Amino acid sequence: MCSYVFSSVLLSLALTVFGPLTVSAQYFNGGHLDRKPEAYVNGDNYEIKADESLIDLIKSMSLEDLDDSDILPITVGIRPPAEFPKPLSTVTDSLEVQHSRIRRTTEIPGIRLEKYQFISLEDYVAKSMKDRQDSTIIRSNMRKLGRIKIFANTIRKFLRKLKRKHSGLFDTLLKSELADRYLAKQSDGCFSRVKPSEASMTLQDLGEDLLYLVELFSSYDTALKLSEYKLLERVLREQRKVIRCVASQRAGTGVDATVEIKKPKDVSSDSLQNPSDPDAGYDSHKGQGYQAQIMETYSLHCSATSHDKKSDDRKPDLITYVEVEPAHKHDTNAFQPAIDSTRERNCCPEELTCDTLYGGDENVQQSADKGVEVIVPLKGPAPSHEISLSDFEFDEKTHFVTECPEGHEPDNVCRTRTNRIRARFTRKTCSACPLLKHCPVKLSKKSAFLRYDNKILRLAQRRTFEQTNEFKDRFRWRSGVEGTNSHLKSDVGAGRLRVRGIKSVRFAVVLKALGLNILRCAGVLDARSQPYFVLISSLFEYHINQINKLYAVLHLLLSKNRCCLVFGW
Repeated sequence: MCSYVFSSVLLSLALTVFGPLTVSAQYFNGGHLDRKPEAYVNGDNYEIKADESLIDLIKSMSLEDLDDSDILPITVGIRPPAEFPKPLSTVTDSLEVQHSRIRRTTEIPGIRLEKYQFISLEDYVAKSMKDRQDSTIIRSNMRKLGRIKIFANTIRKFLRKLKRKHSGLFDTLLKSELADRYLAKQSDGCFSRVKPSEASMTLQDLGEDLLYLVELFSSYDTALKLSEYKLLERVLREQRKVIRCVASQRAGTGVDATVEIKKPKDVSSDSLQNPSDPDAGYDSHKGQGYQAQIMETYSLHCSATSHDKKSDDRKPDLITYVEVEPAHKHDTNAFQPAIDSTRERNCCPEELTCDTLYGGDENVQQSADKGVEVIVPLKGPAPSHEISLSDFEFDEKTHFVTECPEGHEPDNVCRTRTNRIRARFTRKTCSACPLLKHCPVKLSKKSAFLRYDNKILRLAQRRTFEQTNEFKDRFRWRSGVEGTNSHLKSDVGAGRLRVRGIKSVRFAVVLKALGLNILRCAGVLDARSQPYFVLISSLFEYHINQINKLYAVLHLLLSKNRCCLVFGW
């Protein structure tokens, strides 16, 4: 029974981590495999229903309470031998789980991956309230294309779909010259052999063809419904500028408008990277594809990577949050959703460490309102003044200046209409101060003023805190998440996936993260059990040594009496 439950729960996880899998029907015996009535084996689908024990196990492993309606079946298909093209009364053939079917629905048995996690972390997270977050690039199963190939492949994809679905429109409206240019046998290679000096001319020709097709089929509803036609419009919108449109008798044919190619720096990062994967984005630092936001727990003294502690105190660094988004998305926008997700599952940390991209003032303030302290350095260099705003004394409630670093009090402090704070000092006092060149106070004709707001004050205090040993000691643990990103790609293969589309990529990455959690838990359990195996082996070794000594004594005694001692092992 344990073997059946374990195999059923981890079936989809194994599919994504280890690829397509062929399993035996014996995994699903005991009435758990229901076949549709009067259905042929070839091409039919079956549903594996979870019994009460499996449902209880799934509920215990989830971070939230699940209803029975949340327990999802596995859809499988029968792959029969060639000599069985007829209905079978008993299922004894091998079962090949339809990987693509499960992947498209982004569901695995018992878990809706968009909402739940697979492993219960409540006991562990209750003792480890420190997390760290980072993002890593994830590449789907698509080629890296240049702008010429993006244009050519998008047009070719549309023409092939149009020819297959609406052959009447294809034969009636399209010229044979245009069709042969993109659908001929050797057409795929002609755009890959473009000289750099001819690239701009080729792009211009491709843009004219793209505009021609968009204008030509804009009045046909059957063509407008095709997703490939929408890709044509997207490429035209992102890569080109329509600079002239003249009404003429040939309107609607694409000849009445001309386009101008955009410069590469003017093309948005969310533009189409490959027509085979429209959801992918681009980042100048990471490249094309997707990025996964990873949040994991860590412990200062009981980490799974520390070998100088007792094995009983070791805790695995487990991933508590995974989200996949296009590569062009900025990290700062993924910070609050990660905290909200962990709060819903009762595993929100008290302290969260991350890099500068997450450390905006707005994120820090919102996290503080949710009870999360963010350990993150500020982006950019510090101000050039040797005396910063944090060197002044302030009132904790009003944030008004009460004293300068030299001990002088301001004459007046007030808030302006724009909610900025203005502190006025005596000009005579400030002009005679030896620190005036390094002070943010500015002299005017009659007085000296210090102008700031609450945000500037908070940033100055954060920069001062960054120079302390306390901050450096707490922030140094952030680098550990880089190792998790590396393990996620090297150990479970999340760096380059065999799927396309954000739903499939998200499904695969979440399962691979769960697989990494399982590997880490198994490693800690193995380390904890290692002393017991050493103790058992030492006990056996002691008894074996005693038997060897006894054998040596008996052999010596019997040899004197000219007898032979033989043991039959």
